[in-house]
Amino acid sequence: MKNGCDNQKVQKKRSIELPVLTNTETQKEGIRKSNASWWRALALITLNLLMIAHIIQWLIMGRTISPIEPSESMYTLQRGALNAGFIFFTLAILATLIFGRFVCGWGCHILALQDFCAWLLKKIGLKPKPFRSRLLVFIPLVVALYMFVLPTVFRYFAAPKNEPLIPEFTNHLITTEYWATFPPIAVAIPFLFICGFMTVYFLGSKGYCTYACPYGGFFSLADKVSPGRIRVNDNCHGCGHCTAVCTSNVLVHAEVKQYGMVVDQGCMKCMDCVSVCPNDALYFGFGKPAVTVKKTIKKNYSLTWTEEIFGVIVFALSYFAVWDVYQLVPMLMALGIAIVTTFLALRIFRLITAKDLSFYRFNLKSSGKITKAGFGFLALSLLWIGLNAHSGWIRYNEALGTRAYESLRIPDELALARLNPVRWLNASDNENILNGKKYLRRGIDTGLFNNSEALPKLAWLEYLSGNSEEAVALLGKAAEHQSGQGKALSLYYRGAILNRLGKSEEAFANIDESIKERPDLIAAQEEKGEALWRLGRQEEAVSVWREAVEKNPRLPLANNFLVGASLAMGKTENLATYENQANQYTPNDPLFHWMLGMRLQNVGMEAVAEKHFQKAIQLNPEFRKARTPANLDERRDVR
Repeated sequence: MKNGCDNQKVQKKRSIELPVLTNTETQKEGIRKSNASWWRALALITLNLLMIAHIIQWLIMGRTISPIEPSESMYTLQRGALNAGFIFFTLAILATLIFGRFVCGWGCHILALQDFCAWLLKKIGLKPKPFRSRLLVFIPLVVALYMFVLPTVFRYFAAPKNEPLIPEFTNHLITTEYWATFPPIAVAIPFLFICGFMTVYFLGSKGYCTYACPYGGFFSLADKVSPGRIRVNDNCHGCGHCTAVCTSNVLVHAEVKQYGMVVDQGCMKCMDCVSVCPNDALYFGFGKPAVTVKKTIKKNYSLTWTEEIFGVIVFALSYFAVWDVYQLVPMLMALGIAIVTTFLALRIFRLITAKDLSFYRFNLKSSGKITKAGFGFLALSLLWIGLNAHSGWIRYNEALGTRAYESLRIPDELALARLNPVRWLNASDNENILNGKKYLRRGIDTGLFNNSEALPKLAWLEYLSGNSEEAVALLGKAAEHQSGQGKALSLYYRGAILNRLGKSEEAFANIDESIKERPDLIAAQEEKGEALWRLGRQEEAVSVWREAVEKNPRLPLANNFLVGASLAMGKTENLATYENQANQYTPNDPLFHWMLGMRLQNVGMEAVAEKHFQKAIQLNPEFRKARTPANLDERRDVR
């Protein structure tokens, strides 16, 4: 009985400080404070203040330097868009090749957040414990290769032979859309909480850096060949102060004793170990890189090999379940969510299989029995994993619905030419519409959030099915949750459908708002002119169409509208110019001529419309069937 009580006392206190030796100078004070930590904190605070100033400057002036984020390098590699993020990432890797991972330790806002969270946890008496895995540690490198190497490899093997391996660079150093590639604030806040606090709480002080950060994947490789390292002189007494203060979970005292330097690529050169050394035995210096050293120190890993494999499977399932779900969760956030999910799943596995288990101060299982704290941990973990599973269900339906939507072959211009485009759909289109509606509707109805990308897709499928009113409602809902280009397109399509429904006033309001969001959306200007013409505001309609062709003379629809308007209003002074441009830029395609005829007929320009109907029949006699209302089924064959 006594042994049982003693055992319980031991289990209640699992967090044991690393034992260190003391000399006469430090015996009273223990481990001395790190001077480097204050300088590093100041550097990281300054970095975050500069980031805030960057955003404020953009909000005030409307244009600024493009985001100084490594993720922006993807656009350089894929599209040749040279931006500040690519330049920063390149310089950071070059610096790491020489000095080691100083950029990570002294210049990363996510690391600053993790350090702040670790500091808060220590203030309430919780010291984050390192989580060590053999396999999961390769995740950052795998993701880095996917983000930055795969696009070039894909271009090499899949791109046309005349396309260069490295795209031609274009200048994107200055931008007016600073936030275009960032998640909205409603996503950014939980992103910071998950990738900052949660990864530190569950995985240790640098949990996100170790198991999720793709940039760290490249930095850790560069660090291996870097000559700049934490090194040791003959004054070292092996006290262990260095390891005790290391927030990167490096066994500093063991590595400097074995190799004469720190070889762990997780070392981010925080310099705390150098600062607290009581004998000034550690220093930053140059010499042989870590890659020349054969590692002999065996680490104590947190997982068995069975758990390692199980963890990799859970990570992959969680990552693909949450990445881009609702078109909200960015890749970096998905990585943080997935690694937390993996940790919780592994803890549940231990909770079921182990005899005793604890987590921080909580005793989760004792002598084979799950405690109240254990049941609480289990409930919260299952809730988190359940949300992951639900996200996977939504993601599955979104993916299948999007695939069906993207498989449609009916041109948008033809579908919008006249209400109820069912006549132009072939068997494949009809099947894709049914499947797309089923999966997108299921994802929207069972989702926890609105997917601003799925709503307009479902709206288009509803419109093609003949449900125009439902399409209008869905596009209105989509526009409420969108901004920029997405909002402009939803409003444009909503206005176009309203025009076909004869609701020209409402159509005009939507299209006008669409143009305010995107002044370069020429199709919206053409549609705006049609709404004005229907409302009897002919002069304004002509003015809108004329402005469109002044911006781009190669507009068949706008030029034909101007031809019809000139004839209808008896103002023929520019008629020849509009006719020449219309003839020159109208594709010699029967389907396009038929679409033009229907659009012109919608606004009563019968003479010009008939000209295009006859041209379509001349190019393809099958279109003659479409002139007979009785042959509705035959109209499907003219495509």
